[in-house]
Amino acid sequence: MLQELKAEMINYDCGFIKGDRKFRCRAGGFIRNKDRLLFVKTDEPGGYYYMIGGGVHICETSRQCAEREIFEETGVKVEASRLAVITENFFRGVGGVEDGYDCHTIEFYYLMEVSDEDAEKIGKITDQNEELVWIPISEVEASDIKPGFIRERIHEILNTDTVLHIIEERDR
Repeated sequence: MLQELKAEMINYDCGFIKGDRKFRCRAGGFIRNKDRLLFVKTDEPGGYYYMIGGGVHICETSRQCAEREIFEETGVKVEASRLAVITENFFRGVGGVEDGYDCHTIEFYYLMEVSDEDAEKIGKITDQNEELVWIPISEVEASDIKPGFIRERIHEILNTDTVLHIIEERDR
């Protein structure tokens, strides 16, 4: 019965909308190749960057979600090495699918390393037709990356063995 339930419900994201409030559970990855990280550049006004990730499906672990999302967006299978950040993110959605919503997300971010060979296989465009960009780690703090804790705490995230729990309450 549980296997049937998993097979039937796997494609539903863990989240809901109630009035003007939106909740979502998502997972993503800090995809690293040597001294650079992979980001998606939005095509929205302002063109900020964000980490590849997406909604955790029902009966899917956050690690499985992160690995699935990276594969869907890049075409490269990447294995998560460890959980790096759990964040509770509260913000007012501006633009895109979150426009006008008071949003609350719980997000799991994993560290993932790709070889030079796999980094070369990653295309320039995601399956959502957004641009993929490698940003040198030394330039992350100066880049318009959302959520902001990534920019502000990137060195701590990459250089500690501790899982960070971050609560972020601000507009994106």
